[in-house]
Amino acid sequence: MSNLSELGEFLRVRRAALQPEDVGLMNYGIRRVPGLRREELAMLAGVSNTYYTRLEQGLSNNASESVIDSIARALGLNTDERAHLFNLARPGKTKRRTLTKPDKARPGTVRLVRSMFTTPAVVLGRRSEVLAWNPLGHRLVGGHLDLAAPETPSTRPNMTRMLFLDPHTRELYSRWQEEATRAVASLRLLAGMTSDDLELAALVGELTMKSPEFATLWAKHPVENCMSGLKYMHHPEVGDLELNFEVLTQHDESGHRILMYTADPGTPAAEALQLLRADTDMPTASVTTSTGQTAGV
Repeated sequence: MSNLSELGEFLRVRRAALQPEDVGLMNYGIRRVPGLRREELAMLAGVSNTYYTRLEQGLSNNASESVIDSIARALGLNTDERAHLFNLARPGKTKRRTLTKPDKARPGTVRLVRSMFTTPAVVLGRRSEVLAWNPLGHRLVGGHLDLAAPETPSTRPNMTRMLFLDPHTRELYSRWQEEATRAVASLRLLAGMTSDDLELAALVGELTMKSPEFATLWAKHPVENCMSGLKYMHHPEVGDLELNFEVLTQHDESGHRILMYTADPGTPAAEALQLLRADTDMPTASVTTSTGQTAGV
């Protein structure tokens, strides 16, 4: 993936999403294409139309911070989108990633997630590949797969690929469209932070070819750093679940993350996790149910 071509696409998509009245401009006549014209966006950003056009065409890789910041303000970008624009517009500042030996979770990280007996946890690689999971995490998001699948690169699941191409995973999410948009937004953010990542390019190419829904979302260029929130699931064994999720990022260059799921105490989701855990090979623990009783699982 070329950061400069990605820059042009990002600018075009975001410019097309803005209407003149959104930015205080008069709308004269019929527009042949949706959104603002290039010259209007350039005027709002305080740059020449010629220079802005070069940016959209991927012909400039040395835009100053002040110019990028002005364009971000003109487009009304949020914090994540603004950071993404900076990464795309200044590719010399991004790290180059090439095809290397298969990724592997640190032993200490694996021990950590496997010590979480009541919390589903998944260790994700840079491109959302599953590097490890604890038994409860496996039962929650990949119970139809082999528990040991993450240990071998050739059988290693990928959460984004599963979301779009695996029918079992698709049925797991009650709000699939919301989850899909979030996954693509995270992948877009990664694409802007790296260049020449052959594995990422291969993943995007595969999903674009095999999933029209992915292709449509990818073309919209959503960007979001999804670190916490809610996931709505319908698990085949325990039914509906409303779970909180938190993502912990390791502070090194690996890009590894730990995705953890929790339920509010005393909720049906907490009881459902308790039931799901009952069939896993883990020590027992006390959990308070919605009735106020304490049960061992």
